[in-house]
Amino acid sequence: MSDEPTLPTSRVRARGFESLAVHSGQIADPTTGAVIPPVHFSTTYVQDGIGGLRHGFEYGRSGNPTRTALERQLAAIEGGTHAYSFASGLAAEDALLRAALEPGDEVLLGNDVYGGTYRLISRVLGPWGVKVRVIDMHDLDVVQASLAERPAKIVWVETPSNPLLKITDIAGLARLGHEAGALVVVDNTFASPALQQPIGLGADVVVHSATKYLGGHSDVVGGALVIEDDELAEKVKFLQFAVGGVSGPLDAWLTTRGIKTLAIRMQRHSENASAVASFLSAHDRVAKVYYPGLADHPGHDVAARQMSAFGGIVSLALADGPTARRFVESTSMFQLAESLGGVESLVNYPDEMTHKSVRGTDLAVPEEVVRLSVGIESVDDLIADLEHALASL
Repeated sequence: MSDEPTLPTSRVRARGFESLAVHSGQIADPTTGAVIPPVHFSTTYVQDGIGGLRHGFEYGRSGNPTRTALERQLAAIEGGTHAYSFASGLAAEDALLRAALEPGDEVLLGNDVYGGTYRLISRVLGPWGVKVRVIDMHDLDVVQASLAERPAKIVWVETPSNPLLKITDIAGLARLGHEAGALVVVDNTFASPALQQPIGLGADVVVHSATKYLGGHSDVVGGALVIEDDELAEKVKFLQFAVGGVSGPLDAWLTTRGIKTLAIRMQRHSENASAVASFLSAHDRVAKVYYPGLADHPGHDVAARQMSAFGGIVSLALADGPTARRFVESTSMFQLAESLGGVESLVNYPDEMTHKSVRGTDLAVPEEVVRLSVGIESVDDLIADLEHALASL
């Protein structure tokens, strides 16, 4: 699998993030000159004699020009060497874990991550012999002590985390992980590469649910890995081909289209979320607000150092679980739904929805916590919606 499919290189010399997002992997159609490359739905490719592959394309599972274009775009915007696109974020995570781990290996996992990640490691890979240890990852002293006590093959963190928006110093974590011989993996879904680039801070692998901010319009499910190490990338590429959890051509095209507006969307998401967080912080019915852009957030200084803005997710704690449930069923512009990162605003009750699978574990989310995915609508309308819901409690 070393002969990866390739595409011609664009003549556009892009360096800035916004330019890379628009132009990387995007080659005008050579036949018509179409600025937007076509979606390639073909499952197979004519060969110029046996083994005479055109740009390395042979069969849709091993390579597709639309998927290859997206992977080139992903590598460029994350500052990585290799990128791979999958049918979902969990498919991407599964390929990475299988490529990097053997039975008996252990994953050191943050205690505030997406419930599906924990479920994948503990319930799917656990019977295979993979172990998982959960710690408070944002405290580097805890990380150092845990690695000194017992080594781990992978150190896995989300920052900002889901849903409590904990912040981890990526550069510090990478240093500790590498000193202990561990692979450092950062789930960059909440920040997106528009706001944070973990590879530049020392991480080995970046994970994305492309369903969220990369796609950005709640119309595509996808996942991605960006990898620096050539050997690990080769293993992931083999599993992508051998297991087949690839993104389809239309899904890849939709993700590419979403990435082109990522920078400007993340700017608006961040601006709106900051205003929402400030409003909630001053409201007497809100017990606590979790947002790294607030000066009193425990990770504010680290976030300000490693992020260019603070993102579009705001979580809040209300008086108790029943109050939180009433609140999420009282909003209108904030629609009650799972997922996040789309242009529209969503409200989620993690304990019963996205994190139900981790109830009773170290990753359980407090019953009083609500997660908001703040969209790009008029911020005055968003605040009015939240004010009305809070007044009804």
